[in-house]
Amino acid sequence: MNRGLHVPPSNVDAIPVYELVAGYTIGRFPMGLSGHETEIHWVKPETRAIFPLLDFHVPRRLKRYIRQASFHASLNSEFSQVIRHCGNRRENWINQKIIRSYEALHEIKLAHSIEIYHSNQLVGGLYGVSIGGAFFGESMYSKRSMASQVALIHLIGHLRATGYQLLDTQFITPHLQRFGAILIPEAQFQDLLCEALRQPCRLDSQPFESNSINAIDRIEQKPR
Repeated sequence: MNRGLHVPPSNVDAIPVYELVAGYTIGRFPMGLSGHETEIHWVKPETRAIFPLLDFHVPRRLKRYIRQASFHASLNSEFSQVIRHCGNRRENWINQKIIRSYEALHEIKLAHSIEIYHSNQLVGGLYGVSIGGAFFGESMYSKRSMASQVALIHLIGHLRATGYQLLDTQFITPHLQRFGAILIPEAQFQDLLCEALRQPCRLDSQPFESNSINAIDRIEQKPR
């Protein structure tokens, strides 16, 4: 993996918004060295993990679990809570500078969160960055079994409904592969990114589906 541009420690409380946006538009993203430091790296992997939005696969076991549980979801209701939960791990790259930076992006409607609730309690979620027709997934978390996977289902369904073309997940994991994530060369990713950035997509252009069972049905409908 190519770590790219190294950014030394500074007294700046947050990465400037223009710098974040510029980084994403050329395929870079920031990561903290740890959750307890302020230093960050700009990362540009040599291969990139993405979700082909029309080929997303919901495992049968997860479908059964969601139909038995009573999850519901929201969009952008508790961004600060979601990013802090994502950063509440023993080994973690989400430091305070990252949190403040993405909260600033959220204020101008470029960073978004999906929240998952069970019995009216926040039990999971994810957050990421939206520019044009590209969504850059950053992190997710669960406090209840499979809650982050439910958040992913809601995200995929909503991206499809609002015309997005690219979902970047940065790195591949066996967990993401179960849902259909693939690894592509950096050059191919750049081509997809350039095309997606030309699209005038907005997450608020369509109603958000809060019911998790309906979110599955939305994904499994064949595109017209």
